[in-house]
Amino acid sequence: MDPERICFLALHFIPGIGDILLKQLVSYCGSAQEVFRQPKHKLIRIPGIGQVTADAIHNGRPLHLAEQEVHRAEKENVQLIFCTDTAYPHRLKAIEDAPAVLYVKGNTNLNALRAVGVVGTRNATSYGKGCVEELIKGLVNYQALIISGLAYGIDVHAHREALRLGLSTVAVLGSGLDVIYPARHYETAQKMTNQGALITENPFGSQPDAHNFPQRNRIIAGLCDALIVVEAGEKGGALITAELANGYNRDVFAVPGNIHSTYSIGCNRLIKTHKANLLTCVNDLEYIMGWSQEQVNAAAQLSLDLGKLSEDERRVLTIMREKKRQLSIDELGYMTGYPPTTLSSILLGLEFKNLVKALPGKIFTAQFSR
Repeated sequence: MDPERICFLALHFIPGIGDILLKQLVSYCGSAQEVFRQPKHKLIRIPGIGQVTADAIHNGRPLHLAEQEVHRAEKENVQLIFCTDTAYPHRLKAIEDAPAVLYVKGNTNLNALRAVGVVGTRNATSYGKGCVEELIKGLVNYQALIISGLAYGIDVHAHREALRLGLSTVAVLGSGLDVIYPARHYETAQKMTNQGALITENPFGSQPDAHNFPQRNRIIAGLCDALIVVEAGEKGGALITAELANGYNRDVFAVPGNIHSTYSIGCNRLIKTHKANLLTCVNDLEYIMGWSQEQVNAAAQLSLDLGKLSEDERRVLTIMREKKRQLSIDELGYMTGYPPTTLSSILLGLEFKNLVKALPGKIFTAQFSR
């Protein structure tokens, strides 16, 4: 791994430097390498950096830890994706507190055309499990990416149904990738590395400590277009995830339940307080999200189109078709992370293939049929 990426990862290991501060620090200094080249008296002038943090940057240990982590990732066949990489999930990149670094093990496209989060209580009832099964079955037609947290109950049932029906599914962990929690779900997790992915922001060896799970929930909320709460009690992680999803302007749905059921209190309250759309079947999701058979056909055509493109072209075209509106080159630059010259070249190539149309004022629109 090149020195810049080692330095970026090293910042991830310094206590007191969270995701937002890390990105601000790199932006302020110009690069991760430059952060480590700054003298202490300059570092402490940067907002958020005190003497203790400046000392930690200069003591050499973070760089050593980063080098060890890279070697471990290579050995474990784990991909390290930085927020500056083009492969970083574009939905996640749009949120302010997105992880600076993701550990990913698997083979799925994190920028799938449609991504649906499914969360709920650990104490799933037969009613809740049945709702999950009906929902996942309905999403097969859209080849949606199913996202959850591998927890007991609704989460793992959603993963298993997706695996059974051939959909890609992603589990966001509250631990390191080498610490599967709960351990009973190890076999399901291994299957997901072949038909989806395991994701975390936590370094190898991180234990499933309680404070990791609210952080994990923000990744679930940020990765999806729509979040569905199937069953939830009065309190719990599913409701936290729903609150986060609302804050990220995601569409939130809740399955209603018996007014006397302990595990429907949360869902019914989300609906009653207008924090979630009522969901009784996949048709409700289709209606609110604006999905249609035309879009299904467009998705099929897109799959054919993408197979003929370079990785960079696939990324740009997927984003443009997902947004379903005209986009300026500045907007595309922000969403993709590509510099203007690179992006212009990619767009020109897509124009030659009649997949993108250029409009006056450096505005571009995707062609949905040819």
